[in-house]
Amino acid sequence: GLLRDLNDLPATSEISPQDYQEGLADLWVGPDGGQYGVPKDFDAVGLFYNEEMLSEAGLSPEELEGLDWNPQDGGSFEDVIARLSVDATGTRGDEEGFDPNNVEVYGFAMDGGSGLGVGQTQWSWLAGSNGWRYTDADVWGTEYHYDDEALHETLDWLFDLVEKGYLASYEEAGSGSPPHQRMGAGRAAMSSGGSWEIPSYESLSGVDVGITQPPSGPVGHPVSMYNGLADSVTADTEHPEEAAELVAFLGSAECQNIVADAAVVLPARPQSTDRAVEAFADQGIDVEPFTDLVADQHTLYFPVTEDFGSIESIIDPIVEQIYVGTRETEELDEVNERVNELLED
Repeated sequence: GLLRDLNDLPATSEISPQDYQEGLADLWVGPDGGQYGVPKDFDAVGLFYNEEMLSEAGLSPEELEGLDWNPQDGGSFEDVIARLSVDATGTRGDEEGFDPNNVEVYGFAMDGGSGLGVGQTQWSWLAGSNGWRYTDADVWGTEYHYDDEALHETLDWLFDLVEKGYLASYEEAGSGSPPHQRMGAGRAAMSSGGSWEIPSYESLSGVDVGITQPPSGPVGHPVSMYNGLADSVTADTEHPEEAAELVAFLGSAECQNIVADAAVVLPARPQSTDRAVEAFADQGIDVEPFTDLVADQHTLYFPVTEDFGSIESIIDPIVEQIYVGTRETEELDEVNERVNELLED
């Protein structure tokens, strides 16, 4: 009841989902069939890395393009993370004598541990490449899958990197500065991040940043969360017609081309996306690691369900505690029951 159905307002009543990247408009369709948002952009998840640190480790950008990952031994992805990790004596994580308790440069960094319970940039791409999905449907799912072993073993592998010295502990980095700042400070060589964070990484002083796709997982290819924001009209506005006109303009090709040419985010309209790719390229930034994931449909949706606010408040602290080490992933089984009970009410 907080938003107006855009189908009821003349300026937005002719919205065509086909005008936007596949599936984006569907994320803003309510259970009643109403359209509650016009897509403005979309995002995907990739890996950012310090090009100089990569070279010093004897690795090339081309080697990052063919990485694989699995939750048993981490595959070649863990090998790279280990190689990029350096302790206070200059010993690397894959060399004898590496001290995991005295690390100068972590091979991998991420933004917290839970990410509102969905781990968008933290672990969704790993769990997704291990065959996991949040719910039983892309949009308006009725059952969450936090009890799935595919998620549990993914989180176990990820947070075990702390003991190995390849990932900073929660106390050191989990609730502190974002990964791009740690990369800028020379404390991290690689991090996972969203396409909307490109300007933050590219603005780092004295750091040349490269971008690559996540590693291929057991499903046989990389996976990224696929999400998009939208512009909406509040239900209590005294000027719904004027608000709808603004929303319609913001979702138009004219406006999204302006956004594209500014090279800030990836606009929702496919032609505007292409313009943004060119605009980023003019700045020397290759964003195709993000757009290719969407084009290849190697994606999973941000979960859209009833009661998400309540669900997030349950899941978020549990995953953070798993990162800290005070809870086990198996405890997500019971938590999942609580979450699904909310959806049944």
